Amino acid sequence: MSDLKKYLITDPQYYSHDPIEFERVLTQALTKQHIDYACFRDKSSSNIEELAQVFIATCQKHSIKNIFINQYISLGKALGFDGIHLTSLQFDQIQEVKDLGLQTVISCHTYKEIEKAIELKADMLTYSPIFHSPNKAEPVGVGELKQVIQKYDIPIIALGGIIEEDQVKLLEKVDAKIFASIRYFI
Repeated sequence: MSDLKKYLITDPQYYSHDPIEFERVLTQALTKQHIDYACFRDKSSSNIEELAQVFIATCQKHSIKNIFINQYISLGKALGFDGIHLTSLQFDQIQEVKDLGLQTVISCHTYKEIEKAIELKADMLTYSPIFHSPNKAEPVGVGELKQVIQKYDIPIIALGGIIEEDQVKLLEKVDAKIFASIRYFI
């Protein structure tokens, strides 16, 4: 069995804006396989706080140990999330999150962003996109991911277009430790 850790990320396109349906889909994803990290990500719903409450309660019910919210720092703190997954536009908020005692993950797409994340002492970062992903930049590929993993001393989460078991096996071959996905877990 693989030691590759799994980081589930939600998106209303796949999980719904409706709290009942959201909980049903999330429960199904959480019971389908072992999840090490889970992140509530929603940039479009009008009921984000309600969905975030459903998310954290459902994750806790399924004994998820690392529960994150994407970008919403004050909401994450208020609802008891373990950490904040910051966007690539939120580097200036890493210290704010750390000062709140929360874990920090930041989205990175370049070596310059990775170096900035390390300098600002983020706990982890995502590097993406690894594979083709709708509406995202050209994929960097597993060869580039391997170089990044070898070059930098920070937990790197492979992200982007990871939807099939064959891709997960490629990530294992380049010594990835964590991968994140929306569609893989559905």
